[in-house]
Amino acid sequence: METVKVSIASPEAATSIVAASNMYTFTVLPIESSALGKAFPFVSAFTLMVKPLKVLVRFFTTLREITGKREETLEFPDGENVTVEKVLGKLAERYGKGFVEYVYDSKTGKVKGFLQFLINGRSASTLKGLETELADGDVLAIIPPVGGG
Repeated sequence: METVKVSIASPEAATSIVAASNMYTFTVLPIESSALGKAFPFVSAFTLMVKPLKVLVRFFTTLREITGKREETLEFPDGENVTVEKVLGKLAERYGKGFVEYVYDSKTGKVKGFLQFLINGRSASTLKGLETELADGDVLAIIPPVGGG
């Protein structure tokens, strides 16, 4: 969790900021005894706690071999628009050539059609595909084709 200290000019401004934001936790810090509090008694201070958006990604078969993991939690800055495509981009940066070659078509740069994406058990193809927005705590399963006989 990231912490940012902010000073504001009035209690009314603090109330407005808190009311306008449902994605931050505010903790009021007493500053009356500090030098700032004595010099500028109208200034309030609070701590802004920013909680990152977390997505759990589950890997299967070949992707498990490429990543060396069964699952991984990715974090994104709070308020960022996170889609399936953005998660894939972050994974491509992290795992490099092997991941890129397996997931993306080398000629078109698009995600290969044989991959299935489940978001909390629902197929992304029944939602908005790669543009499906993810929320904090979502589980994204990337499922390659499985053969049997």
